Amino acid sequence: MTEGLRLTGYRFSVYTRSVRMVLAAKGLGYDYAECDPFGEGSGALSRLHPFGRVPVLEAGAFRLWETQAILDYLEGIAPEPRLVPEAPEARAQMRQVMGIADSYAYGPLVRQAFSHGVFAALEGASGDDAALAEGLAEAPRVLDALEEIAAEDLVLRPGALDLASCHLWPMLDYFAMVPGGAEMIAARPALAAWCDWMETCDVAQETRPNLTREAMA
Repeated sequence: MTEGLRLTGYRFSVYTRSVRMVLAAKGLGYDYAECDPFGEGSGALSRLHPFGRVPVLEAGAFRLWETQAILDYLEGIAPEPRLVPEAPEARAQMRQVMGIADSYAYGPLVRQAFSHGVFAALEGASGDDAALAEGLAEAPRVLDALEEIAAEDLVLRPGALDLASCHLWPMLDYFAMVPGGAEMIAARPALAAWCDWMETCDVAQETRPNLTREAMA
């Protein structure tokens, strides 16, 4: 069941990276197809994803989209190493963190703060200062919610990789590149300790995008 995996993604997408982190953690081999959903190749995505987004995972004739669904599938076909906590409280909080990432973190931390505070300049464009400011203004509320969860030490704790870690980390890794972002994270000790540990994880290091102008050309 683990043969014939094909991942279609965009190398700078936090969600593509989430899937790649889980694939790496489980030692699963896969073919990769690069497709920029914002570029000229976006039309090809309509054959794989009805909304033209990434990532898309194919396993033979089976096709799946939506990152959380993909991560669940990978956990199911390759249960070792286990990336879902056994305790019901920890498992519920894992899902809570993944929901926070999608509903509350991605917009301000990535689409606003990172996109306009970092990524636009790498593409040789000017970011939207208003969007950047809105993202930075909303970020403390998101980080405070994550800090409260991390402080409970059930998930987002150093030494314990799970699906929530793989889902959230690419977003916080990007946000830390935004001027002032790393300081916001550092001001929240439990979350910062988890972030410091995540930076050392092999799966985080080997999936980190090359954010240089040369790589983006």
